[in-house]
Amino acid sequence: MCRRFEEALAFHCGPALAGIKAANLVSLSRRDHPRCRELAEEYGALLSPRKIHLECLCSCGERVLLLVYREDRLARQLADPAVAAMLEQAGYPPGGDPAAMLGHLRRRLEAGGGFPHEMGLFLGYPPEDVRGFWENGGRNYKYSGVWKVYSDDVEGARAAFRRYSRCRDAICKRLAGGISLVQMFRAA
Repeated sequence: MCRRFEEALAFHCGPALAGIKAANLVSLSRRDHPRCRELAEEYGALLSPRKIHLECLCSCGERVLLLVYREDRLARQLADPAVAAMLEQAGYPPGGDPAAMLGHLRRRLEAGGGFPHEMGLFLGYPPEDVRGFWENGGRNYKYSGVWKVYSDDVEGARAAFRRYSRCRDAICKRLAGGISLVQMFRAA
């Protein structure tokens, strides 16, 4: 097990690992994590019985973009009618099949031309906030935390941000106490 890799996953992807969020994304430096792809495969194999997946979406320059997701949560997220409509509008295949959607997202990332902001839909951000970001070019938001909030539900977003932070802190604390991510999430 690689302690540094686990610390990065715990800090950036705790809510997805714990199942309170569909997915989390982390950008890892190749210099700091030279075995990132190999470790993602190892941990993915160990965590897959809990339906936790680690997928390298892009190896761009000096970084590796890693998506950590819960298969069932991501499938539900992508099947949401508002999410599916927005993704179809952005050129994704209809039907919401997670593997096809992730394949399309990977191709968009590899093609370059800027970061695909529909990524927020994969990460469980509210569709109205993703749409607000698109329409406002990242400006004129009502609140900013894990994502930029454009909807009227600022308090709901704040509550989600606090929940994600508490989750991350709890996982990092357990990791610092000597419990590995595999021990935490492979059991029961």
